[in-house]
Amino acid sequence: MRLLSEFGMGTSLRRGDYTEAAARAVRDALWHNSINLAELFGFAKEDMLIDVQIGVQQPEAVDVGVLAALFPYGQPTITVVRGGLDIARPEGHGNPTILANAALSVSFDMERAT
Repeated sequence: MRLLSEFGMGTSLRRGDYTEAAARAVRDALWHNSINLAELFGFAKEDMLIDVQIGVQQPEAVDVGVLAALFPYGQPTITVVRGGLDIARPEGHGNPTILANAALSVSFDMERAT
């Protein structure tokens, strides 16, 4: 059962780094909240199931392992899809500014055996 959704945006302004833009989007979403849901439902924080969706123009350029390492607890499942935005430089050369979007959903396996 999904209990929380949070959204974030991140950029790579000059380096053209899709992983860094995605990581900044994840951090933006994570830093919006102090998630106390685990304690509320009697679960450990490690029991959180975290569905992470990232949108960037070049999904294959994102290192999912780097993103997974950003989560201090919980069980992240990360999917990277085509989305976000690449903004060309006004002068027409060099790396574009990369905009990444992140959506995080937190849930628990509520069918707990006691």
